[in-house]
Amino acid sequence: METPQPLQTARDWTDGHVERWLPVLPDLDPDIEGAVTRAKVLTDHLRKVSARSLAQFDLHKHEYDTLHSLAGRGGHAVPSELAADLKMAPASITGRLDALERRGYVRRTPSAEDRRRVDVELTEEGRATWLGAMGVVGHEEYRLLGTLTAAERHTLSDLLRRVLVVAEE
Repeated sequence: METPQPLQTARDWTDGHVERWLPVLPDLDPDIEGAVTRAKVLTDHLRKVSARSLAQFDLHKHEYDTLHSLAGRGGHAVPSELAADLKMAPASITGRLDALERRGYVRRTPSAEDRRRVDVELTEEGRATWLGAMGVVGHEEYRLLGTLTAAERHTLSDLLRRVLVVAEE
């Protein structure tokens, strides 16, 4: 059986960043600084890709977030559910839904169960726009993480979970 070889990787911008800071901060853990800096650089990169995608589909981030929340609920929700998903006051969601309805992305109808309630539905046009914008970012995520094996992606996800569980405490 062949012994696995150490992973040979190309240098990135963060390698130089860490090397510059080590003489200034001798107690700096290069692995912690490298991991945190790389996470920030990756997040910034994906944020830029997302912004370009939203512009391509003529969406504002808050519109995309609302469509995404609605799609995540199977394309049907009540405004209070969307507000909770988006961590907004329930009254604040009305303006978003007004704008999305004018664009033909959502439809509001009186609830069949409760006359005081309105149901929100994602339209086909809204779903297509949401999927298009999401697809651009998803493609980039797969392109980047596709450089890892399935086992490496699983390990990375598990390691990040452990870190985030502490951050969420």
